[in-house]
Amino acid sequence: MTILLIGNSNQVGCWKLQRLNITHINQIKEEVYGTLVADNSIAVNHDHFLTYHIDLDVDGEANSFVKNNFVTKRVTDPNIPRKSYWNVVSETARTEADARIHLGLKPADLVVVNPNKKTKPGNPIGYRLIPGSFVNPLLVEDDYPQIRGAFTNYNVWNRKIENKDIVLWYTVGFHHNPCQEDFPMMPTLSGGFELRPANFFESSPVLKVRTTPPPKHVPSPNCTKQT
Repeated sequence: MTILLIGNSNQVGCWKLQRLNITHINQIKEEVYGTLVADNSIAVNHDHFLTYHIDLDVDGEANSFVKNNFVTKRVTDPNIPRKSYWNVVSETARTEADARIHLGLKPADLVVVNPNKKTKPGNPIGYRLIPGSFVNPLLVEDDYPQIRGAFTNYNVWNRKIENKDIVLWYTVGFHHNPCQEDFPMMPTLSGGFELRPANFFESSPVLKVRTTPPPKHVPSPNCTKQT
């Protein structure tokens, strides 16, 4: 096993070195945990996890982390033709355990708000975390690489939880099943997330954008000369 510390990134890898004489997948007689990408070269299955440190300070340092759960409601009134609708049930994280999030399990909005600042209608101002691609670890929890990478057990973590100068960690991940196009140089694989205002402005900021008037028509000079 090799553990590399590059900058603030831990690279954990296990290496199995053996002489191969394989040029076709039909020659593989045992489980190899990867893809034959060239003669005698097997690219092993692996993961990429990147964690972003996010300190928003939404209109001040005193912030809270809110999970807006989308909940299905059954219609019980027989006079209403609809059978269901959905509403939002908000939970403010009060402990670090409350703020550990597994994305994809339940539909929800994740918002960092300033509970001390309100818009005119009374909504707390905030910023919404909109996840991009995400994955959960496939290794068992007592496997050494997963022990080292336990931060991947959840997609979102928080510290100093309620009405504090909170810090949020968001983890982006990829399961990499190699293919021949990845060898010998892997092409770019992108991922990320978005931070979007959530009741931060009193209305759409687009309404305040000044439009540029169209250019005035200027006649072209007459370049011909009468003689």
